[in-house]
Amino acid sequence: MFKVQGKYLLTIASTVWILAGLNIFRLGVLACLEGSTPVWVMATGIPLVFLAFHMMFSKLVGKHSDRIRGYGDEKIHVLRFFDVKGYVIMTVMMGGGISLRAFGLVPVWFIAFFYTGLGIALTLAGIGFLLHFVKRGGNIVCPVTKKTRLA
Repeated sequence: MFKVQGKYLLTIASTVWILAGLNIFRLGVLACLEGSTPVWVMATGIPLVFLAFHMMFSKLVGKHSDRIRGYGDEKIHVLRFFDVKGYVIMTVMMGGGISLRAFGLVPVWFIAFFYTGLGIALTLAGIGFLLHFVKRGGNIVCPVTKKTRLA
């Protein structure tokens, strides 16, 4: 029950990451519209947050894609697109983000640039999983880091 061929875990991972990324991006944009975040903060903050997280997520996408491809055609539970460490990191990040907003621990201008940059990086990571699914056996070149990875 709830098992799919291993290769389809890449599409599940892609969907989860894209949906999470778009939601975080949406929250960032809403925070932009809510407050009076200075343009210079947005113009510098969004690219810096994006680059920091993109560099981390691109490694993660490659690592998880390699692990998922290792399953081959074996039927695997749908939640195995992450390993235990991945679920722990996701839980801490989500819990931290929700807490920061819910308890007002950071100003709206911080949410505006941080969530916007993070949302873009998450969405691009989701697209990375999709590319690993589509281009099995081919090369994938990251447009930001210019690193080549076998799909």
